[in-house]
Amino acid sequence: MSLKTASPGRRRSGLARLGPLPWIGPAVLLILLVVVWPVYEMVHTSFLKISTSGFVRGSAGTAKYKQLFDETDFGHVITWTVIWTLVVVGLTIVVSLALAQLFNQNFPGRRVTRWALIAPWAASVLMTSIGFKWMLNQTAGVLNTLMTDLGLIDKPEDWLGDPATAWPWMMFVAVFVSLPFTTYTLLAGLQTVPGEVYEAAKVDGTSTWQTYLRITLPLLRPALLVGVVINLINVFNSFPVIWGMTQGGPSSDTATTTVFMYQLMSTDIGESAAMSVVNFLLVVVMVLLFLKVSRWNEKEGR
Repeated sequence: MSLKTASPGRRRSGLARLGPLPWIGPAVLLILLVVVWPVYEMVHTSFLKISTSGFVRGSAGTAKYKQLFDETDFGHVITWTVIWTLVVVGLTIVVSLALAQLFNQNFPGRRVTRWALIAPWAASVLMTSIGFKWMLNQTAGVLNTLMTDLGLIDKPEDWLGDPATAWPWMMFVAVFVSLPFTTYTLLAGLQTVPGEVYEAAKVDGTSTWQTYLRITLPLLRPALLVGVVINLINVFNSFPVIWGMTQGGPSSDTATTTVFMYQLMSTDIGESAAMSVVNFLLVVVMVLLFLKVSRWNEKEGR
């Protein structure tokens, strides 16, 4: 009795009928597990009555969303989240463009300064935030001590206790920790620009500023789009900076949507889940609007 085995050609043709599925299947499964399933659970939870100890008490319908929209701090939190995102992303892009242009030049110590820029990225964002919190401490902070000794202020200031001063400092820290990724993204884009383009512009008598606006920025557009989109998502969802410095206080005066969501979780898990859904939808809308305005999928010159 002879055993017949499938020929290598048949095995290959059988595998070919599956197309790219064997190769993309694991990635699709991973996306389903870490993205789609958590989103489903988040939405499902927002329609449930859940005790603070985690027990489901039944369906809540849309009551949690109504309860969320009736919160006195909800409008304030949404407004400041938008301001926070626009200011931090805008400043990060502007400063990163300048740093990328600087690091693209040859100058003594360039390698050391490039390494130094990685430090805020390599360190934990929460650790950096707590470090700045102690620096700004009213009683033992380095900043108050220095400014008092120099006669710049009469008495120590509670920098993080007042939203008027807490927001600028948190924005500064958020920009500080966002610079490394954005700068290196833009630097990578700058290094793909052919040197011949700049030589031709110099022959044509184009000024440095005109060259930057008409040549560098258009050619930097793909890297710029990546940097802006990633920063929009990261900054909008930023939690460690705000939680590490003020925990959203006093009350929710320095909270963004992610911090407000965490504050709500201690009293109502369903309402916190509803805030998560709203936050998720806001991020999606914000990114889609930016991509629409930036016409990211249109070719240059169209």
